[in-house]
Amino acid sequence: MESTILKESDSSRRLLVALAHPDDETFGLAGTIIHYARQGVAVHYVCATRGEAGHVDPALLEGYNSPAELRIQELCCAARHLGLSGLHLLDYRDSGMEGAPDNQDPASLFQAPLEEVVERIVYLIRRIRPQVVITFDPTGGYFHPDHVKMHHATTLAFHAAGDAEEFPWHLEEGLRAHSPQKLYYTAFPQVLARLAVRILPLFGQDPAALGHNKDIDLRRIADQRQVVTTKINVSSCAQASQRASRCYASQMPTGREGIQGMLARWIFRHDRYTRVVPPFTANQTERDLFAGVAEQ
Repeated sequence: MESTILKESDSSRRLLVALAHPDDETFGLAGTIIHYARQGVAVHYVCATRGEAGHVDPALLEGYNSPAELRIQELCCAARHLGLSGLHLLDYRDSGMEGAPDNQDPASLFQAPLEEVVERIVYLIRRIRPQVVITFDPTGGYFHPDHVKMHHATTLAFHAAGDAEEFPWHLEEGLRAHSPQKLYYTAFPQVLARLAVRILPLFGQDPAALGHNKDIDLRRIADQRQVVTTKINVSSCAQASQRASRCYASQMPTGREGIQGMLARWIFRHDRYTRVVPPFTANQTERDLFAGVAEQ
């Protein structure tokens, strides 16, 4: 693993975001990260891979030895605009999309033993000691195998980190067991996904082939059931989010103009989550990830 502390923080509130690739943090959670970083929360990003399998225009590789080197540089750029306190690379190889040959690479996250991935995340939870953890929902957002793997590994790590009998050799490095208080999965409102599936074809857009790499199938996403328990208003973070997005020249998403752009700006005024721990039983939507958290 490789960890970089981007800014020192003695904040009593800490948030750990565990995802799969450089850009997942920006194209998915930028508003949330900026929102809490501005409040003085120490936000740490755990990134499983270096994004080697993502498509990169060869012209952008000038001066870089590999796509991975370029994408990590883009990640470091975005991290500054997001206000991240720490960046932590698990050092697995990008597995590519479902069924891609990259899935079979022995160094890929897809091929990594689940317990090994869990142990690395537990190590970081015990080291950073966050109260709140965010990761992908069970579908990984759009069924990317690395996203799904990080969902499973982070969920298991969330529960294992507080058990001193799990990975006891961490004690030799002075790391005590630590139980985060809240676990969230990313969520996308299914009503809006179904609406977009109907509207996009009217404007010549294929809802089954969206995104920079045409690998996002909105029809399949719309068929999944999700419960949005928590909405964070991130409208004030839009400009900073755009600055972070511009760092990813190699992965800039299409569809920011026209009808897709209008939909995106309206939908992403809020970041949406499903609260998993503690179970959500309230009648009203939660508006703060740190609501009810005991600071340490």
